[in-house]
Amino acid sequence: QVQLVESGGGLVQTGGSLRLSCAASGSIFNLNAMGWYRQGPGKQRELVASFTSGGNTNYADSVKGRFTISRDNAKNTVYLQMNSLKPEDTAVYYCNADLYSIAYGRKTYWGKGTLVTVSS
Repeated sequence: QVQLVESGGGLVQTGGSLRLSCAASGSIFNLNAMGWYRQGPGKQRELVASFTSGGNTNYADSVKGRFTISRDNAKNTVYLQMNSLKPEDTAVYYCNADLYSIAYGRKTYWGKGTLVTVSS
């Protein structure tokens, strides 16, 4: 069984910083792509930042220059450093991974989400 476990959410004031972590565990054969999505109140889920299978990064325009995605391949972990946070960044942040597991082959997994609240 593959699991994605997020951590690092919380309450922060405008202009503050948070660092999210997502660790993938289980019988993982190869991690293809991994990243972060978010869903704000009354909004659709949207891509925040991700690593592609080729190792490139993608960022939503709204977070460019403020958020940085990084990863530790040895730990199957991806991080999201969020700086200069704004109230509009308030959302549940979900980790996403496209990976190959021994048991299930290639599949997309989602974490349960971690809440980030930015107060004005």
